[in-house]
Amino acid sequence: MEILAFGVQADEKPLLEKAFAGHHDVRCLDVFLDEDTAPIAAGYEVVSTSVNADLNHRVLQTLAAGGTQLIAQRSTGFNNIDLDVAERLGLTVARVSSYSPYSVAEFAWTLAMAVNRRIVRASNRTRDFDFRLDGLMGRDLRGRTVGVLGTGRIGEAFTRIAHGFGMKLLGWDAAENPACVELGMKYVDKRRLLAEADLISLHVPLVEATHHLVDAAALKAMKDDAILVNSSRGGLVDTEALVAELRAGRFTGVGLDVYEAEAGLFFLDKSLEAVEDDTLARLVTFPNVVVTSRQAYYTVEAVTQIIDTTLQNVLDHTAGRRSENVLVPRVS
Repeated sequence: MEILAFGVQADEKPLLEKAFAGHHDVRCLDVFLDEDTAPIAAGYEVVSTSVNADLNHRVLQTLAAGGTQLIAQRSTGFNNIDLDVAERLGLTVARVSSYSPYSVAEFAWTLAMAVNRRIVRASNRTRDFDFRLDGLMGRDLRGRTVGVLGTGRIGEAFTRIAHGFGMKLLGWDAAENPACVELGMKYVDKRRLLAEADLISLHVPLVEATHHLVDAAALKAMKDDAILVNSSRGGLVDTEALVAELRAGRFTGVGLDVYEAEAGLFFLDKSLEAVEDDTLARLVTFPNVVVTSRQAYYTVEAVTQIIDTTLQNVLDHTAGRRSENVLVPRVS
């Protein structure tokens, strides 16, 4: 059987082909699955997608009409898939339940340190042989307070690094993580966390209840010199409200690996096109903001685990097995 994989990055392709060798043939495309590209999947029983795919009801209808039976998404998140429609159409949807939490946690800290120590500005200066230190002063993190919104596997990994820095630990989640408590984390309500934390990092999934978790009110509750990092989902932050606060001169730094309107932008080269997103265009102009294009997960270890799990999802499908990775059909 040949599998069609959409949105395959250049670095990802050899790992994907190597993993599937001896099991199934895989055809790799660098284009993302959407309404325009969905007809390509006609005749493919299994389609693999990336997190930037748009699996709305029209795309799913096209896939089902073309004979697709399994959608194997190469990510943990699945808010880009209309699961109700997939279920009605008889499509099976599987995801990668987990992969290396260290990839995202370490990158979140990379963003935090980059904005705290003005790394991007310093690098740009030295390229022009400007070696002044003006405007590059950062802060020691030891003894300061970190607030972790979401203390699952990634949040725990982030917390362990914070503990290594010697920081005071505040957490917010629906349930306490005993490993974080053992490290000395104190769980508090969101408003207190926002008010007391010098560094805030987001590690919660994007669902209806967490959309704009960090809204205008939350941003105003934060310290003027706080650092905000989001390596989870763009929709967790009200970006327009964030821009308004940045324009007012607030926050030491903001590190974003995700953006709520990233679809159609991230993973693509838009350097020769006019920027139509005014909010993003304004956001990247602030000297205390670093924006990257959803690369937190992008390590050899994490991508390998994602691919291996995707392969297992395909093998389970062909063998008639169902694992915890299957989202649709839902387990009754």
